[in-house]
Amino acid sequence: MVILKHYLKCHLIFVCKYRKKLLVGQLKDDMRSFLLNITSNSDFEIEVFESDLEHIHFLIRYIPRVSITSIVRKLKQESTYYIWRSPHRSFLFKHFWKEHTFCSDGYFVCSIGEASPDTIREYILNQG
Repeated sequence: MVILKHYLKCHLIFVCKYRKKLLVGQLKDDMRSFLLNITSNSDFEIEVFESDLEHIHFLIRYIPRVSITSIVRKLKQESTYYIWRSPHRSFLFKHFWKEHTFCSDGYFVCSIGEASPDTIREYILNQG
């Protein structure tokens, strides 16, 4: 039996580079799959994922020894790697002809200590 001694959750938002409205159709579905697969070998979990045309919202549960920066790095680097090796490569070249990128350099994160997880979950789910 595992006893939790922490309750760490955050709301994390990534934005497509140059705010391009790329998260549609199969690309959106594939990006969701790539991001969820990344967590299968990680010390964090995506509880909720949703996106609009240019933003990706997450509710992430993580353990104390994992930093937000390492979570962001892993999600951005690995999802970018996978999406550029997918059938979407030629589509992405039309938007990012100079570099293999997908998300902007920055991100937004906030602790949900003051808000209920249900409130954050509903907010994220209503982004799609």
